[in-house]
Amino acid sequence: MASVSDITTQTTQQKNAEKKAKAKQDAAAGTGTNPNAQLDKDAFMKLLLTELQYQDPTSPMDTEKMLTQTSQLASLEMQENTNKMMQKLADQLKNSTNMYAVGVLGKMAKIGDSGIVKEEGSGVKFAGFLESAAKGGTINIKDGTGKLVRKLEFGQASAGANTFEWDGKDSAGNDARAGSYAVEISYTDAAGNVKNGGVGNYLVEGVKFIDGIAQVKVGGQYVSIDKVKEFTEPKKG
Repeated sequence: MASVSDITTQTTQQKNAEKKAKAKQDAAAGTGTNPNAQLDKDAFMKLLLTELQYQDPTSPMDTEKMLTQTSQLASLEMQENTNKMMQKLADQLKNSTNMYAVGVLGKMAKIGDSGIVKEEGSGVKFAGFLESAAKGGTINIKDGTGKLVRKLEFGQASAGANTFEWDGKDSAGNDARAGSYAVEISYTDAAGNVKNGGVGNYLVEGVKFIDGIAQVKVGGQYVSIDKVKEFTEPKKG
């Protein structure tokens, strides 16, 4: 049969356990978190002090356990500080990228190779960039060996991106094979100077941000800045 002393000790331990459980819930509620979620450093310290306050006098918390919990508290605080530093660094990098994006206005953006891809049995529409308005010009389409497949002519065209179309046929009127083709654009400007245009290399006409990601306007449409392979200064004259 249990003695009065044993019953009293059991009752005290039970009450202390209930108080510690309630203190844990209060600590979590004080930080606006779920009691079953991970505690922050303030709630952790409050819980540790509560454990010390309501510990069983007949079985106090040992030093090793206390050191372990203190170490956990230090690790938790270090992790929080690291997370804050990483977030701050991410914000700085984001701001730096946005400032860089604004600085590319008026530069040439290379977003692809100077070629087009033809599908079997179909033609190709593509954007060609002209640095100045053209009175007229020619477009040479060549295969992978450099052989001329088709020569196209065009009339007046505005400066900037212009849409051109190849019907997919060679000089003999036969359907060209599917694959990649190089495009060479030559034109005469208003002053009679012969200049070269390009495909895949366009002037940056504008910059905007979507969900914090920079988008540059090239060839009449917006593309993500990470799609641009290279930015260069436009040619003078």
